[in-house]
Amino acid sequence: MTDPSDTPLEEGRTVTFERTFDHADVERFVEVSEDRGEHHLEPDAEGRLLVHGLLTATLPTKVGGAYDVLASRMEFEFRRPVWTGETVQCAVTFTRVERDEARERRHVEATFDCTRAGETVLTGGFEGVVRDGPDG
Repeated sequence: MTDPSDTPLEEGRTVTFERTFDHADVERFVEVSEDRGEHHLEPDAEGRLLVHGLLTATLPTKVGGAYDVLASRMEFEFRRPVWTGETVQCAVTFTRVERDEARERRHVEATFDCTRAGETVLTGGFEGVVRDGPDG
């Protein structure tokens, strides 16, 4: 991902980030989320683990976090499973960036599309604010 300081937050901006999840990522997410569904714990015939949908959803949140977006809404549509060892690329497009001078913040909305080898695995959107004032 490009450093956010090099890519200003503006309407129409698309930022991409990619990640390959491994067994350790899934195991850490199991511990944090306490989601111990067998489908995430038992390797398939190829030795891969099924990545939690919400772990996959950390790709667009990584981009939002890079711009200090305080999310107020997030929507996810999980379209295909993701397995450990697969590289997922997520493209986040900021569809609205509106400055609120009185409250020293920007309201942002974004959509995202996450793919694996050209196949969509996750889509959705988020909205929130970025504080511009002296305390954030």
